[in-house]
Amino acid sequence: MSFAKAEQLLDLATLVSSRQQGVTLEDVIERYDVHFRTAQRMMRALELRFPDVETWRDEENHKRWRMPGGQIRELLTVSADELAAFDLGIKHLKRANLSVEAKQAEALRAKIVAMIPRQRIAKIETDYDAILEAQGFVARPGPKPKVNEKTASRIAEAIKACKQVEIQYQAHNDQKPKKRAVQPLGLLSGPRRYLVALDPESRRKGTIKTYRMDAISDVVVTDRFFIRPEEFDLQKFANQSFGLFQRDNEIEEVEWKFSPEAADHARGVLFHPEQKEKALSDGSFVVTFKAAGHLEMAWYLYQWGDKVKVSKPKRLVDMISKYRRGDFPAMP
Repeated sequence: MSFAKAEQLLDLATLVSSRQQGVTLEDVIERYDVHFRTAQRMMRALELRFPDVETWRDEENHKRWRMPGGQIRELLTVSADELAAFDLGIKHLKRANLSVEAKQAEALRAKIVAMIPRQRIAKIETDYDAILEAQGFVARPGPKPKVNEKTASRIAEAIKACKQVEIQYQAHNDQKPKKRAVQPLGLLSGPRRYLVALDPESRRKGTIKTYRMDAISDVVVTDRFFIRPEEFDLQKFANQSFGLFQRDNEIEEVEWKFSPEAADHARGVLFHPEQKEKALSDGSFVVTFKAAGHLEMAWYLYQWGDKVKVSKPKRLVDMISKYRRGDFPAMP
């Protein structure tokens, strides 16, 4: 077996060991970007080299592979590239002002390094410094969300424990903060950070709302537990919006048409995870998706000037009609 194949097999064994529910062929195809037949050959090789591999079928009749994690512990190590990538992630968390998550990542890093033999660490350090320098990470100035660390910690505690919280929240139109009781479900991070929570006092039961974290001045974690909705999926909820904030009455079909001049540039951008694309005979490029967040769309579209035309929804068409400019020297 070649070194490259042996390295891939060990990586596959690590993947299978790390997942309690095991992996499917679809997981292997996605992870290694291979065809179905290649994924099958990889799993057969895994079964041959690691006799303790177990196979079973889940509720959807998908075949899954899993194996005890301790079986390959002595074969695993950390590379300089992996450690540098981890540190780059920590720097990004700090730059985004996600201080709670950055501290947790730093604690995990310390545990990982503590498990690496000293002689191996000495070999890693030389390459590690060179990789970090090559990555050229710069803590760029610019807007980032201001979030109180104590506030973020309490909300994270409540999310894990499924406990209702009482927050002092000042919405855009409020003159001063108001106390609200909400049931926290998750957090969305971007240019701003939002708490996603159920509002039990809403007239529409089961209403899920978003709250700007920087507008929360105080948090009290109560002793009242709540049942997290089984059907709720944070990623699916996020996909309903173009940005982070959303109103459910705004979720509708969106269509943007980019001029031939901007078409190639627009092809290199993923505007929404579920977008559909179409190239027209005149060289223009059309993107469609379904989402809420008209205001965030308008802010973003302004950067494209007159290189993009909004076909729908009408509310967004009206919102940006007076702000299409043709004098920008470049596209975003």
